[in-house]
Amino acid sequence: MNRRMLSKDDEATASDEVEVRREDQDKINKFSRLHQRELSLQDELKSKNKEKEELDDVTLELELADEDEKIPYKIGDAFFHVPLSLAQDMLASSTSRIEEEVSELEDKLGTTKEEMQQLKIELYARFGRSINLET
Repeated sequence: MNRRMLSKDDEATASDEVEVRREDQDKINKFSRLHQRELSLQDELKSKNKEKEELDDVTLELELADEDEKIPYKIGDAFFHVPLSLAQDMLASSTSRIEEEVSELEDKLGTTKEEMQQLKIELYARFGRSINLET
């Protein structure tokens, strides 16, 4: 970001500040809430993607296991020894559930970004350079 001192002309135009109306303040507040939601969704999405990647790694590891071997499968805080086929089925259902959650989070993130973009357009049209909404 380029920071510089205002020239005399810029100072003169900056003194013609636009009055902040109640509806403008509401839009600014909504943008702030959306930005916080965006950050939260991004963190959650990153976590879900990491979890999905770990499930994919476990799936690959289970392909090397013996058919007769009991596999320790974690459910909650406990490990249960289950047959390989059951472990693979439960792993597949967990993977599909995570993929659905990732898709849902991506949709929410897209909607949030669209709303933020619309508010940016409206607020920059009203305030010009006297407001900074870059995230």
